[in-house]
This record gives sequence, structure tokens and C-alpha cells, in this order.
Amino acid sequence: MQTKIYLRYFIGIAFVIFFQNCICQSTPASNNSFLFFSPEILVGKTLEANTHFPKTKLQKNIFLSLGHYNFNKNKEWAARLNYPKTGISFGYTDFGNSEKVGHAYSILPFIEFSVLKKRIRGLNLLVSFGGSYMDTQYDEITNEFNRAITTKINWSFRSFLYYDIFKTNKIDWRLGLGLIHHSNGHTSLPNQGLNSLAASISAKIDYKQHEISTLDKPKFKSKSQTYLAFRFGLGQNVLSKEMNTRKEVYSVTASAGTILNNTFKFGGGFYYRFYEHYYDYIINKEALIEEQFPHYTKNPFGYATNFGLFATSELLIDHIGLEFELGLNIYKPFYKIDWQLNQGYSYENGNGETIEVLGELDWYYEIKRTISSRMGLKYYLWTTNNRPKHNIFIAAHINANLGQADFTELSCGYVYRFDLKEKK
Repeated sequence: MQTKIYLRYFIGIAFVIFFQNCICQSTPASNNSFLFFSPEILVGKTLEANTHFPKTKLQKNIFLSLGHYNFNKNKEWAARLNYPKTGISFGYTDFGNSEKVGHAYSILPFIEFSVLKKRIRGLNLLVSFGGSYMDTQYDEITNEFNRAITTKINWSFRSFLYYDIFKTNKIDWRLGLGLIHHSNGHTSLPNQGLNSLAASISAKIDYKQHEISTLDKPKFKSKSQTYLAFRFGLGQNVLSKEMNTRKEVYSVTASAGTILNNTFKFGGGFYYRFYEHYYDYIINKEALIEEQFPHYTKNPFGYATNFGLFATSELLIDHIGLEFELGLNIYKPFYKIDWQLNQGYSYENGNGETIEVLGELDWYYEIKRTISSRMGLKYYLWTTNNRPKHNIFIAAHINANLGQADFTELSCGYVYRFDLKEKK
């Protein structure tokens, strides 16, 4: 099972890297298409993930980014987004406590946009999402107070603002400020996640300098397309610290919406999920089933399911889709048990007996039971730049209850586009 989930993470990271290669190679070499690279030094603070988290000194990072300019007049998405830069970053992080928190080795595909260009010249936003290898994990005996990371392979996210402070003929010197996050996507507990605040100095080194304002920008007409989409997903998660074995989550979705200007995709739909952990807990008649929910045993399959509605937004970048979803759980009855198991605690009384205290079904439980979210990457078999009527994708996502990871998922799906509508 351990090898199985690691293999899936490596597959996810591999095709994310492949995505970026597709972007870089899809544009023919020309004066308006070339690479840059950027060495970067970051210092910051590893935030405490839990009570009694190991003390950390100054966090130190080194990143090397290989990037690509998208100055291609045939790429509508690039023109609509004011010619963002895309690429991949390789990073090393020392969290400031080598023994208890350790180090991370990261691979992070990124996209970088100019922001507030009319008011603040030289300000850019970078967003990256990928994976990391962590060399130090939680251990209940030797490292019990590091409840942030429990697995070697983890999802990673980086969001930074950069400001150009000095330019030479071929180098842009930049200051950066942002957030770095690492988490395993609820595939092993505890999983508080590692969050860090960091500042950086970097040098973006080009073959030669470019200014977007000097480009001959094409004029694309406003357009829209209605779409239908279907997706099948296979996820994994654990139920609790005591039931920390990974089991499957199966999902099916159907959605519809609009693609604006062949770049921005908005829609909504319906999702259905089945949790193996929930089903096994019911049929095995575990403690809370016997004590509180004996009627669940009459329909274990039904009570182990979850369905709801969702709204989705997606940024289409050639073969790549950057997606975020926000959902409303209409039916998720087992989450009462899930919450009580995971939000509770235990202690020993004066007689040396272990007392289990269940999590309280309070207002925060109601919010997390109701709201779901999902974030991840898609790879489309045929480039979205050509507006194919039929397309197939594979994807990797983190699914969450509100903002707390629920399960990690790999999926595949199909998209059908209706006829194009152009505004006159």
C-alpha cells in the first residue's frame, strides 16, 4: 500500500513536469520565444503547525527556476493574460531544525503574471503547485511533536509577489515576499501541514530583455462556448490517527458551463463520492456505530456516500488547466463520525485509564460539513488553444472540507464543446 500511494504521487509529479515541457515546446523558436533562468535565495520562518511544535531557527531556501516567455501572437490565452511567464522551479528548503523538521526537495511548475501594471511597474505574481520530498517525518516515539508532515512525498504550493528593483541589459534583480505550503493531502495522519513565510532576492537572467509594450499584439474577438464535462476519479485518504491505513475514495461528476475567450472556464455541476473507510467502519460495527448510529448498518453503502453541487473556475493554458472548485455538500451523513473521531482527544485519568473525548458537533462542524473545495491541475490531450470539440484530460487534485484536506485524487475526464459564439 505504501508503494502504491508513492507511485501515484510520482506519476502526478511526472505528468505535471510533462505539462510544462508541453508548454515550453509548443511554441516554435523565434525572437519572441525563448527561455530564461532565475537563481533565488529565500529566508523566512517556519510557522508552528501544532502545540509544542519543535523550535526552528531561520528558514533557508534555494530555488532555481527555468522559465519561458509566451510572446506568441497565435496563443490567445497568452494574449488574454498579458503574456505570462511559465516554467518549473527546483527548490531546497532547510526548515531551521534539521533533526525534527528536516529539509524539503521540491519540483514546482509555475505561472507568473504582471499585476497592477498601470500603477506599479515591475510587480509580478507567481503561483506554483507541485510536489516535494521531505526527509523528516512525524514519529510517535522519536518525533511526536512534529505533527505537520507524516509522509516522504507531499504536495507543495508557493505564492510570491516579486518587485523589480534594478535592471541591467540581461538581468532583472528582484525582491520577493510570499507563502510556501507543504501537505500530504490527508493520505496519512497527523497532517497539520507546514506553512512558511519567506522573503527572497533573485536574478532573472535573460538571453535578451523584452518589453511586452513593444509587441505587435493581435486583436482577438470576444467569444464564448458552452461545454459539457464528465469526470471519474480515484482518490485515497485515511480516516483517523487510529485508522491510519489508506483506502480509496471513488468519485463521479457531471458539469456544464461557459468558456470565455478560449481562456477562462466557468461552470457548475453535480458530484458523487463513495468512501471505502466510511463503508468499512459501518460494516465492522465500530464503536460509534454501536453507540450512536446503529441504523447505518441497514444501508452501509448509502451512508458511506457523499453528493453535492459545485461551482468551478479554470484557467486554460494550452494543454494545461489550473482549476479551483467550491462545493456544497447536500448529503454526507458519515462526516458526523469523521469529525468526532478527528476533533477529539484522549487523556489518562488518576487510575491510569485512557479516556476518549469526542469532537463536539458545533458551528464549525456545520460549516466544514457543508462546504467542500478542490484545487489542482489538468492535462488535456489536445491543446485547448485550438478549441477542440472533443477533449480528454487527466488530472491531480486535493479535495478538502472547507480548507482542510479530505483526500488526494487522480482522475480522467471528457469535455465536449458546442459551437463557438463570437460577439460582433
